[in-house]
Amino acid sequence: MESLIIVGNGPAGCTAAVYAARARLNPLVLTGSLPGGQLTQTTDIENYPGFPDPINGFELMTLLQRQAERFDARFSFGTLASATLVPGGSQELTLTDGVTLVARALIIATGAVPRWLGLPAEERLKGKGVTACATCDGAFYRDVPVVVIGGGDTAMEEALFLTRFASKVTVIHRRDQLRASKIMADRALAHPKIEFSWNSVVEDILGDDAVAGVRLRNVKTDVVSDLPCQGYFAALGHVPSTAPFKGQLAMDAAGYLLVEDASSRTGVPGVFAAGDCADHVYRQAVTAAGMGCRAAIDAERWLEANPA
Repeated sequence: MESLIIVGNGPAGCTAAVYAARARLNPLVLTGSLPGGQLTQTTDIENYPGFPDPINGFELMTLLQRQAERFDARFSFGTLASATLVPGGSQELTLTDGVTLVARALIIATGAVPRWLGLPAEERLKGKGVTACATCDGAFYRDVPVVVIGGGDTAMEEALFLTRFASKVTVIHRRDQLRASKIMADRALAHPKIEFSWNSVVEDILGDDAVAGVRLRNVKTDVVSDLPCQGYFAALGHVPSTAPFKGQLAMDAAGYLLVEDASSRTGVPGVFAAGDCADHVYRQAVTAAGMGCRAAIDAERWLEANPA
């Protein structure tokens, strides 16, 4: 029986591991199918506190893991398949390889993944002009044209943010009107640096080693055209990685875990949540790290109040 298992080792999971290990909880961290989380797919990170020079996402996550291991946190390359949660009781986790683990306390830091169109070029050019986070990467696109894919509030927020840097922002939407709330739509429609490509879908992303443009198809006329750009921002929303806990933990309509007030506590005593799997608003590395700290402290206090 483990004292504490942390599922996920992105910024939330690794930070939780640092705090839990320093508290002598001897945590076991399951890395999941993407060790280090989404941050490992980001090239230069300029907005993580303490790094005046840009740091590679993979390097940052390696440092965070090494910091946790310094205090004897253990990392295992396991991926969660299912979970059986018991209020205040032992939490049972089954991995994809059939191994079963049991823990007194559990921190869920499984993150969320962006929705993509599914184009092969999205994967090929990820980190080379293709991204799903304007807040993370917008500053890299100063004085160049970019495109935003989507028509909801997320897409409008991304487009408006990008106007601070890009020379022009083109919103590509498959319909002839936005799904965004009226206030967000009005702001985007009125902005002089934002243009719209209505009734259009992206057929391909142009460029070999970096984004050079997008190939569009008009869904009403079938006319195909190329639009030059140097940045491609998918703003189609995110999918929280919470499927193993469906039906056992409270979630919102999109599948994000719900926690009590400003804590990391879920509705099951002894089970805590941190990072993007419980945060659909900020989705930043630094906020995920803060939530990981909170979850580790909550878990430590719960374990102390509920001795084995």
